[in-house]
Amino acid sequence: MRPQTISSVVSLALCWSGLTSTAAEAPWSQFRGPNASGVSDAAKPPVAIGPTQGVVWKVEVPWSPSSPSIWGDRIYLTTYHDGQLETRAHDRGDGHLLWAHGVKPDHIEEFHGTDGSPAASTPATDGKHVVSYFGSFGVICYDAEGKELWRHPLPLALSGGRYGSGTSPILYGNRVLLNRDQDGGSSILALNVEDGKTIWETPRPGFNGSFGTPIVWHNGSVDEIVLPGAVRLKAYNPATGAERWTVEGISSFVCTTPVVGDGQLYFAAWSPGKADSSFPTDWPAFLKQFDANGDGRVFLSEFDPVTRDFIRGLDVDRDGELTEKDLNAIKATSAKAENVLISVNPGGTGDITKTHVAWSYNRGLPYVPSPLFYQDRIYLIKDGGLITSLDAKSGKPIYSQERLGTTGSYYASPVAADGRIYVASLPGKLTVLKAGGDAPEILHQVEFGERIFATPALVGEHLYLRTQTQLYAF
Repeated sequence: MRPQTISSVVSLALCWSGLTSTAAEAPWSQFRGPNASGVSDAAKPPVAIGPTQGVVWKVEVPWSPSSPSIWGDRIYLTTYHDGQLETRAHDRGDGHLLWAHGVKPDHIEEFHGTDGSPAASTPATDGKHVVSYFGSFGVICYDAEGKELWRHPLPLALSGGRYGSGTSPILYGNRVLLNRDQDGGSSILALNVEDGKTIWETPRPGFNGSFGTPIVWHNGSVDEIVLPGAVRLKAYNPATGAERWTVEGISSFVCTTPVVGDGQLYFAAWSPGKADSSFPTDWPAFLKQFDANGDGRVFLSEFDPVTRDFIRGLDVDRDGELTEKDLNAIKATSAKAENVLISVNPGGTGDITKTHVAWSYNRGLPYVPSPLFYQDRIYLIKDGGLITSLDAKSGKPIYSQERLGTTGSYYASPVAADGRIYVASLPGKLTVLKAGGDAPEILHQVEFGERIFATPALVGEHLYLRTQTQLYAF
């Protein structure tokens, strides 16, 4: 579909000129841009935007929750369309579809029926390669013109909590790095970006499903690949895959990605567990709440489809019945977990839980949005429209759980550039805040009228946003 034109030929020509002058622009080449940070030091995106405000172009795109990645004059997306897992390239100048290539797997992984998709992972690119991951297929690589370069099929992902895959691949040198945490056989995998062959694969026993994306941390004199998972945060040698250090006692189910800043590493996550549990893990109490017919058994088939999408993660052995054994397994994991924001000092090896955690904080924690490090602060977005800002060096809260004037869940992660922070809620409200200050200062808010899952991308003087049905350039 061709995009809508703007008001005049002159303004369209100016927009085209701005969008194609990419020589000095920093790319947004993966999930959350540079090293999954959510920050562009070079971009100067607009403030006042909306469905009818500041729109350079918009095009209709099939729904999937993955975010756009950008290199040069290309925007790359993944989507699930007509039964195929697709990688798509759009032109930055006017948004038109340049190419779309898909694979049709034998089976589609389980995924959340209302919020999930088998194409939830954001592609990664270095300008030469475009790498996409699908839990139902594996990894596939194209060049910028859409020619398939290689494919690396993988076994069907048994996704954590049975909600579908959510992690995204990253590129580091000649390596494609991928989180393969799942319900059994978890690992972190490194492939050669030139031919897709395995360089190394390191098992991650006990990591039963996570959605976090790996990042690179320049830790002192060495680079490390850092990846969170159930209860633990681990670092690996990117050359060999050997484990370097571990922090114990994080969230029991991880949706977020770490960030780095000023030499430190930061990680924050929340999931139902301990006092936060949405369901009783005491078996008699569980039966009392959910055993409607009083037969002493609880089957997934007894729940309505929406509730079943959320509760099926409690079925640890995947036999369709929720049992005391399942709940005990959940309790055992939750007992080791802590919903927390931590700052990690560089220089550690082995178990560094007690030696290198600089500070921790337990309020205003995010479920899906990753934390943001920006201008010496950490920002957290909590469901319900609550924002927290802390001094990154000390962990001292500057403000905590302040309201953004919008409710609902948040799946998109916050991003920042030019002294501003952009936050999008799942119901479709975009908020632009001024960075810093003793309280959140809202510069602009707008309703898009449809849900927003994807994290915005910031390149040059433009912001790119994928909503449930549209891809916008502002």
